[in-house]
Amino acid sequence: MGGSCAQRRGAGRLQVLFPFLLPLFYRAFCEPIRYSIPEELAKGSVVGNLAKDLGLSVLEVSSRKLRVSAEKLLFSIDAESGDLLVKDRIDREQICKERRCELQLEAVVENPLNVFHIIVAVDDINDHAPQFHKDEINIEISESVSPGMGTILDSAKDPDIGMNSLNKYQLSPNEYFSLVVKDNPDGGKYPELVLKKNLDREMQSTHHLVLTALDGGDPPQSGTAQIRILVVDANDNPPVFSQDVYRVSIPEGVPPGTSVLRVSASDQDEGFNAEVTYSFLGVADKAQRVFSLDSATGTIITHQPLDFEEVDRYIMDVEAKDRGSLSTRCRVIIEVLDENDNSPEIIITSLSDQILEDSRPGVVVALFKTRDRDSRENGEVTCNLGRNVPFKIHSSSSNYYKLVTDAALDREQTPEYNVTITAFDRGKPPLSSSTTFTLHITDVNDNAPVFQESAYLVHVPENNPPGASIAQVSASDPDLGPNGHVSYSIVASDLEPGALSSYVSVSAQSGVVFAQRAFDHEQLRAFELTLQARDQGSPALSANVSLRVLVGDRNDNAPRVLYPALGPDGSALFDTVPRAAQPGYLVTKVVAVDADSGHNAWLSYHVLQASEPGLFSLGLRTGEVRTARALGERDAARQRLLVAVRDGGKPPLSATATLLLVFADSLQEALPDLSDRPTPSEPQAELKFYLVVALALISVLFLLAVILAIALRLRSSSSPATGSCFGSTLCSKSGPEIPPNYSEGTLPYAYNLCVPGDQTNPEFNFLMSADHCPAPKDTLNKDSSLALLASILTPSVEADKIFKQQAPPNTDWRFSQAQRPGTSGSQNGDETGTWPNNQFDTEMLQAMILASASEAADGSSTLGGGAGTMGLSARYGPQFTLQHVPDYRQNVYIPGSNATLTNAAGKRDGKAPAGGNGNKKKSGKKEKK
Repeated sequence: MGGSCAQRRGAGRLQVLFPFLLPLFYRAFCEPIRYSIPEELAKGSVVGNLAKDLGLSVLEVSSRKLRVSAEKLLFSIDAESGDLLVKDRIDREQICKERRCELQLEAVVENPLNVFHIIVAVDDINDHAPQFHKDEINIEISESVSPGMGTILDSAKDPDIGMNSLNKYQLSPNEYFSLVVKDNPDGGKYPELVLKKNLDREMQSTHHLVLTALDGGDPPQSGTAQIRILVVDANDNPPVFSQDVYRVSIPEGVPPGTSVLRVSASDQDEGFNAEVTYSFLGVADKAQRVFSLDSATGTIITHQPLDFEEVDRYIMDVEAKDRGSLSTRCRVIIEVLDENDNSPEIIITSLSDQILEDSRPGVVVALFKTRDRDSRENGEVTCNLGRNVPFKIHSSSSNYYKLVTDAALDREQTPEYNVTITAFDRGKPPLSSSTTFTLHITDVNDNAPVFQESAYLVHVPENNPPGASIAQVSASDPDLGPNGHVSYSIVASDLEPGALSSYVSVSAQSGVVFAQRAFDHEQLRAFELTLQARDQGSPALSANVSLRVLVGDRNDNAPRVLYPALGPDGSALFDTVPRAAQPGYLVTKVVAVDADSGHNAWLSYHVLQASEPGLFSLGLRTGEVRTARALGERDAARQRLLVAVRDGGKPPLSATATLLLVFADSLQEALPDLSDRPTPSEPQAELKFYLVVALALISVLFLLAVILAIALRLRSSSSPATGSCFGSTLCSKSGPEIPPNYSEGTLPYAYNLCVPGDQTNPEFNFLMSADHCPAPKDTLNKDSSLALLASILTPSVEADKIFKQQAPPNTDWRFSQAQRPGTSGSQNGDETGTWPNNQFDTEMLQAMILASASEAADGSSTLGGGAGTMGLSARYGPQFTLQHVPDYRQNVYIPGSNATLTNAAGKRDGKAPAGGNGNKKKSGKKEKK
């Protein structure tokens, strides 16, 4: 059923290799693809596997949208197998007017677009029987006709061709007539009735015969006609035409009624037998409707308009018959000349519904063909394209064209194009036609999101409510659909990776940035986020933008007093003041810090309550306590000041500190005043009670262990000269060395005392520093509310040394005024306390003091973390030393002196300062380690 180009190949040895070479050279040598089918094939019958012949797989049939197109679509494609199927009834005699019947098809595939030509040859089947134009043929024959004279009969018509066409005629048996079949010039056959013997009208005036026409089909089909022969008197000369074939050409535009030609026949007979009449013989119905024949004159005229596109040639037989029933025939061929009366047609065979905007020049977007029913130059067509469109036309083959891209496309600028194609023929005058269609450009993700701002800066006050919106970023994408749908995310930050989600989050749809917690300016001043806007294209495009969040300060931290500080039991520090102190003498300094920054941390100091209001003055910004006048005789030796520290916030926050000042020239004078001080009440008495009981038990056990160890050592000692502090002698070593543990801003000073064994004499004598006296093992704990005098039992061989007066403090403790940073006191030392211009130095100083205060506050760490570290190495690492931060020890003043703690390198290296004894004292309970 299916055919291929292989049917046209020669035989030989190439037949062996042909099946293997056919797929390689199919398109080069087998264009167009040919199939052969019989007519009247049932609907759905397979013509051939078109996909296989085109080299397509079954999957490509649907993916590449294989289909066929024709003027009258009689075939279809099976999308599953790729077979070419019969879609409608195929009647060769109705479809084709010529003997050779070939149907022209176009197979179109996409991705890429291409077209293939297909020719389906329709083979004839014997589906028509021969048929005579008339069922009854009347013939008049003169009795004078001699045997052998023939009379032409009407031919039967069989629309089938080849073997199925008219093959032979048969005449019913009789004794007078026989049948002779003759050939026409065009290859057809016609019957001729031949007289076998003379007729005798008197014996039989009428003869009835049956003429049968048979075709060559298997089985053959036949048609019959009745012949009625009337015997008349003699007429022995038939008419004769002037020529056997008449040819004439006529334009198709002639109006109806136009004379085409005139046929003429003559008869040598005379009289009645010489009269000739003309008639069409076996002419098709179409020709009889278009032309008419004058039976008397033989003139052929047009009866209807001519159309070259429908029929370009008419072939007709004209019979001339005299009165004696003798006849002859001639052939008339009328050629219809073409005129340019048809405009070109544009037929779109394939049109892409999606054109990507990133398509390169040369991509096929449409296939179309042109058709002009006129012939020659009237049917030659050229195509033009409208202006200002990025497309052009390529001619692929005869009357087939491709519309391809000619420039870059951008959907964001032009989403669609109205394309107009105009076709012109070459007739005179030329005719034209045009068609317009719209090409839609499909979006491609070729635009990345763009933020409205290059960078975002947001100010957020601290203590914001969690979940509140702090900022919103916005990005736009001109693409469509998912390519233009933007989502937001956080891709980087200067926060810890694990802590990022606990600080901020961003809405993927709206770009709103939410705070996940309340920010604390004291912990986090600022942080930076990198936000990403990402579209949903494939591949996705993105853009980043930085968002810097500045956490603003609020006055949410009250000032914190570092010095003087209360011990765990609530006791307060005391300072001694010489009785001969002159006005302006620096007694002590209140040291406080505020964790806030800016004006919220600008501290001022105020006296709330004083035993003698006019005796002391307090620096408003420095917190320095100085004597306002000399001590009078009526003034009490013990003075109490209640100091308030306020910050500069709105509203301001404050803290209070209590100063206990004792006027005395020596420690011996100050101690009696300390013994009668009442122990401050503790609000948590029950908890204190249990703690004191536990501490007492531990202390008793420790003392018993120490006494037992000393007793064993004394017993085992063989040196009789060895003395002890239990003897009558007394030694003391005091020095300004910094103990390894201190906190809360108290003075880093310790007293090491040896007391005589005779406790009846309560007098205290201070010894001169002795090099042989061993270093102290215990220090004064600054967390205690009472002054702790560490009594150390130290063996000494020179216990009878003379007691001498304590030396003044070492001048190495002093800082120059320019070396002192200005948190609580300014560098210029004025009372106004001008706020430092360098905010970084101020905040760094506050941070260091806060860190030190925090270490002193918890019981597990001290400021004595190591030499030169001030205890900061325990929090910030061993590499963090005093060389990296400002020294805040200048805020601690030595009472009774103008000295401050020194920043000397010797102390940072762990060396004890040379010379100088302080007079710093503390009230409280004694504690042994």
